[in-house]
Parts: sequence; structure tokens; C-alpha cells
Amino acid sequence: MKAPIRVAVTGAAGNIGYALLFRIASGDCFGKDQPVILQLLEVTPSMSKLEGVVMELLDCAFPLLQGVEISDDPNVAFKGANQCFLVGSRPRGPGMERSDLLKVNGAIFTAQGKAINDNAAADVRVCVVGNPCNTNALIAMHSAPNIPADRFTAMTRLDQNRAASQLAAKLGKPVTSIKNLVVWGNHSPTMFADYLHATVDGVPVVDLIDAEWLSTTFIQTVAQRGKAIIDARGQSSAASAAGAAIDHMATWFHGTAPGEWASVAIPSQGWYGVPKGLMFSFPVTIKDGVFTVVEGLKHGAFAQGKIDITTRELEEERAAIADLLS
Repeated sequence: MKAPIRVAVTGAAGNIGYALLFRIASGDCFGKDQPVILQLLEVTPSMSKLEGVVMELLDCAFPLLQGVEISDDPNVAFKGANQCFLVGSRPRGPGMERSDLLKVNGAIFTAQGKAINDNAAADVRVCVVGNPCNTNALIAMHSAPNIPADRFTAMTRLDQNRAASQLAAKLGKPVTSIKNLVVWGNHSPTMFADYLHATVDGVPVVDLIDAEWLSTTFIQTVAQRGKAIIDARGQSSAASAAGAAIDHMATWFHGTAPGEWASVAIPSQGWYGVPKGLMFSFPVTIKDGVFTVVEGLKHGAFAQGKIDITTRELEEERAAIADLLS
């Protein structure tokens, strides 16, 4: 059997964390032959709840689960961690502006970035799930100067999955038939679900679906899906967010299939004119844990306009927390 990897999960007793842990322990993320040790972080008032979650994990008797450690100290939770899911974040409260939310979460992700920097394994990889995830990832990255910047990512796979499911339903096709449908920019309503390069069974989506539906109904449905779920169930996405986090890390761990792309928010190096350093979602391929941005894609006025909007939002978010990046 392989040596176990250490997987840190923050906000582990929350709804997303709860949906995530059992899938990691069962091998859905890192493989059915890869043992794991879970290192779970929670705020002090939720430690009792987390203890109950651990009881359930143990009661499942997962063969791959070789240990569970819990703590309210990030320095303990990230000790030797190879893979990190940063799920826990402060939700937006009544009357709270987005800038206020960025500041509150800034303190959380500054502390976690420092703890990862000081304690994690040399090969650590980080997926930020807690919103606003792009800028939270940027904060954590800047707080970990000894770790390569490309080890920090933010999750836009949920947007990609939502977009793929909408197209599959529209066409009456399985989601596996949808290829190269990717997300540009921020994990927010400004993100651009790029259908213009997507195919269904090798046929361009734009040849199969009405252009008006794609540019209006499709774009709006994907952008507002999170709000629609809150309106319907009274709570934000949990199982789907956890599923997307699994997909994100599994693809990073195992790599993309030949000819396929994934959506990952990574620190821009200036690709497609996106300002350097923004945590921006691009189409990528992955091999041996290394991201390669798919270059040479052409954008018309419509697509470029969407990309410009989400870029400006991320620039505004970065400006709002500039004091945390120095």
C-alpha cells in the first residue's frame, strides 16, 4: 500500500466540510489505492460538533483512512499537510458590504497562509473554496512567501460543473459528452462560462444551440445558480461545492485527460492580458501537478467584454485588501 498523504480541511464541521470529508476518506479524490490522514481545523466553539463528525468518519470504517486529527490551531492542522482544502470562511452578513467581507476573511486567510508556510509539507497544494475564494487565495498565497505561488489555487470548478450540466440538459446528452467548457475570471456572478470553445461529442456547442439562449439564459443561469439554490433550499450550495472541490483536487492530483481542459483560478502571469498576480480562472491542462494555460484562444467582442468585467472586479477586490499583500 502507498504511504498515506496528509489532507488538511478547514471549516471541517460545516456543511461543505461534512459533504467533503467522507468522499476524501472513501478514495473519491486521490484514488482508491491512496491512504489518507485527515487533519481537520475548526473554530473553538465548533470543536464538539467536529468530534461528532470524526465519530461518523470512524464508524464508516474506510479502509483508506489511516488517521484523523482535529484542532482549532492552524499550526497544528497544517503540520506536514500535502493537500489543503481551505473551506471555512466568514459568510456575508446583513448590511455587510463586499469590501467588509474581504477584510474579515483577510484576517482568516492571512493566518492560514502563514501557518501553511511554516508547517506544511514541501509538496503542499492548496485549494481555496471559502468565498470570496479568488481573493482569499491571493491573500493566503501572499502570506506564504516560502511556498511557490502556483501551489495556491481557487475553485471555479463548481461554475464549470454547473455550466456543463446546463448544456447537457439542454441537449439531452450526458455531461461526459461536454468537453472544453471552461470558466474565466472570478468565482462570482461576473465569471464567464465560455461556451464558445466547448464541444458536445466533438461538435461545437455553438453549432447545436441557439446563440441567443447561450448568450443570455445560459450565461445568466450559471452566474446566478448559487443564489437560486439559496432561494430554493434556504442554504448555500454544500454537496455540489464539495463535489467540485473533489473534482478540482483530483484533476490536480491525477492530471487532465489528453485533449481536455479544466477551470482553475491561478495567479496570472499576464496570460490573455489579465494583470499579473490576479488569482484568475483560466482554461488549463495539468500534468504531474503542473498547470499549463491553454493559449491561443480567440475572443470576440462578446467574450472579451465578459472577461474584462470579471477582471475589473478582481482588480477592485485586490485593491480593497492591498494592505494585506505587502
